[in-house]
Amino acid sequence: MRLFWLALCLAPVTVLVPILEVGPTHVFNPAWPGHARLHEVWQLIPNSALGLLAFWLAWRRGLERLACGIGLVQCLGFLVALALSPLYGGTMRHADGTELAVGGINVAVIVIGLSTIGLLGLLRGAFKPR
Repeated sequence: MRLFWLALCLAPVTVLVPILEVGPTHVFNPAWPGHARLHEVWQLIPNSALGLLAFWLAWRRGLERLACGIGLVQCLGFLVALALSPLYGGTMRHADGTELAVGGINVAVIVIGLSTIGLLGLLRGAFKPR
């Protein structure tokens, strides 16, 4: 059951983000300079690979704490980048000004925030088998 929760927490940065960002709003966005698109693909590949590595470490090697740590690096990287975004002009809005939000909170912030909470819970021993 713990592996299920780990997979659920790792899935957003490992699978969901690449699916959403390889499209017209990010990787194939003609408004983005080619250099920015290169950096986008560059960050997608290691983030997905790290998520797969984390799950493999937990599943095949029993290294759940290390897997949670890797997942936290991924999630906290996003949250820190978001917190620092005013310093470099970053935004969660798309080039056309739209933003996917629920109750005024960006959906990515909600999902990554929940993943972070889940990973911290797993790291602290929550979701123990009964």
